[in-house]
Amino acid sequence: MTKGNNRFSMKMKTLAAAVSATAVMGLGMVPAATHADETCNSPFTPLIKGQEDLVYVWTLGVEGIGDGSDKLVTVDVNPKSKHFGKVIATLSVGDRGEAHHMGFTDDRRYMWAGALDSNKIFIFDIHSNPAKPKLVKTITDFAEKTGFVGPHTFYALPGRMLIQALSNTKDHGGRTGLVVYNNDGKLINTIDMPTGQMSNGVMADGYGYDLGINPQQSLLLSSSFTGWNNYMMDFGKMAKDPEAMKHFGKTMVLWDAKTLQPKKVFEVPGAPLEIRWSLKQGDNWAVTAAALTGKLWVVKQDANKEWQAYDVGTIKTESPVPLPVDISLSADGKGLWANTFLDGVAQYWDFSDPLKPKMTYKKKIASQVNMVSQSFDGKRVYFTTSLMANWDKKGKGDDQVLKMYHWDGKELTEAFSIDFYKEKLGRAHHMKFQAINLKELQPLQARLDGANTQDKLALTDLLGK
Repeated sequence: MTKGNNRFSMKMKTLAAAVSATAVMGLGMVPAATHADETCNSPFTPLIKGQEDLVYVWTLGVEGIGDGSDKLVTVDVNPKSKHFGKVIATLSVGDRGEAHHMGFTDDRRYMWAGALDSNKIFIFDIHSNPAKPKLVKTITDFAEKTGFVGPHTFYALPGRMLIQALSNTKDHGGRTGLVVYNNDGKLINTIDMPTGQMSNGVMADGYGYDLGINPQQSLLLSSSFTGWNNYMMDFGKMAKDPEAMKHFGKTMVLWDAKTLQPKKVFEVPGAPLEIRWSLKQGDNWAVTAAALTGKLWVVKQDANKEWQAYDVGTIKTESPVPLPVDISLSADGKGLWANTFLDGVAQYWDFSDPLKPKMTYKKKIASQVNMVSQSFDGKRVYFTTSLMANWDKKGKGDDQVLKMYHWDGKELTEAFSIDFYKEKLGRAHHMKFQAINLKELQPLQARLDGANTQDKLALTDLLGK
């Protein structure tokens, strides 16, 4: 299952720093209502206290638009600023490689961002001057060193970065794995996604997509998508290709977060994508949406404390393929935003009962919509519209915008909109929030409550094995 040295020992200095970082997270309760941050962040990433000041947008370059390169775009979103709702910085990486997702390091001082086609990983300094990030390192041998293709999810752990890849170098299919780097960009370990029949009878397909950790249970949950052969193909062509449509993931894997060994595989048909664990104290469940079926699935324990995957609802659209592409669960676990790409609509689901959610509101954002990020207090919701270069709509339907709305629990009210084509930036994809003053950052305590010191240290230690 594990490639390379699975008992790698961390240098004492690095281990001490990681343990120190973990210990800090155990300090004091922080009331969730005083924070504003994305609810999908790693529990080991500090939260912004109060209003977010900046939004970073990882943007796909388009030939003939601006410099044509993928870039990190910085937008001022502090309502007290004279530049509110305006682009204040752009940082090009020099080529187009299918920019996709990004993630903070555990200290929130650096941002890692990946490209699904070139397989490059870019590390940005976002603390020296948060309003003007700097590119400080580019990892160009990800595929060569790991055997995997498509670095997708970047998930912070103490002193390390855990990456979920989408594909492999052998056949560019869906079988893939996990990769661990230290925060300096040194490759530590690679782990294959499980394949074959599991103890519960489910066939593991080896596919991957997103990651999420619940420290209270020392569990990691992963989902599945498709390989390079599909995600780099024109969407219309792929959708009409029966053979291509066979090659999508249909499983989720529950891992022991201490050992990175799979515990159970769930059958979840139709490419389950983003994973969101509830942040509400005492909750131990996660939700995902399956792209091809529109199904909402909840992973939680049954009456016998056995983990199960439950089909809890169907996202309905006017499109033949629902394609829910991103979800955002509110910090109290009671509300879920779900974006359906092809019709450009954001739906809000009441998740007061996670096994019986109900759609209560919807709004058309643009001709297409992809990512959604809400503030921790749930009062501000941001949307971007690009999915992937070859999957975005053509012509008039190719809206490329960043939009921010105020949400009062009943209605979305637009605060600003930035047209990335008019600004000559490219295709707006993934978003992350940042603060100008990083001295008051706090951990996502709600996710750590219940994880005792021994568990936290074990989670730290697993990264060196």
